[in-house]
Parts: sequence; C-alpha cells; structure tokens
Amino acid sequence: MNLGAFSVSLNVKDLHKSKEFYENLGFITLGGSPDHNYLIMKNGDSVIGLFQGMFDKNILTFNPGWDQNAENTDNFTDVRELQKQLKEKGMKLITEADESTEGPAHLTLEDPDGNPILIDQHR
Repeated sequence: MNLGAFSVSLNVKDLHKSKEFYENLGFITLGGSPDHNYLIMKNGDSVIGLFQGMFDKNILTFNPGWDQNAENTDNFTDVRELQKQLKEKGMKLITEADESTEGPAHLTLEDPDGNPILIDQHR
C-alpha cells in the first residue's frame, strides 16, 4: 500500500516561535504562509507542517501522489482505492472520501492509541 509522502502535522501555539525553533534545527520553509496560519518545513527528507489554531492534536499525514518535495509522482494509488483497501481490511474510518468523485480528497482514521492519521490527496 503506497500512501505517498509522509509528514507530521504539528498543532503549534505560536507559529513564529515554532518556525524559529525548527529553523534552528536546520529546517527550511517549503510552503504555506503565516498569513494562513501554517507553514510546511523540510530538513532533508523530513517534512513537518506547523499549524496554528487549525486542529487539536498532532496528525500523521500521508499525501498520495506527492513525493517528499511536494512534487507530483507519475504513479500513485488514489485515495479512494486506498479507502477501499482499508475497508476490506476492516479498518474503521473516521471520515471517508466521496467515492463518486475524482481528484483531491481525503480520509481520516486513528491508530490504536488514538493518534489521528490523515490521508490527504491534493490532485
């Protein structure tokens, strides 16, 4: 099962302080905007998202169709196909992608410890 690029989406209290902290660890800004309360930062193959006021918990995030540089990949498994495979395995989904659509969509689930997982396809 190819889930695409992996990152950790962090719920931060102060976007500017968090940005400075992660820059001191060698991360650079890859995308996002402080005006929109989020930044995507990268150090090597490690990607983190800093999100202020958008959600309650940190989230494990997978992006089908993207590589670790947020570049489109030629081949990927559509989120609706991933959803079908997860359901066939008896996985409980919190939210589901609309199977009658194409393109961008997402689904969410939680691991056994309650950690949120977002599978978010942007194309």
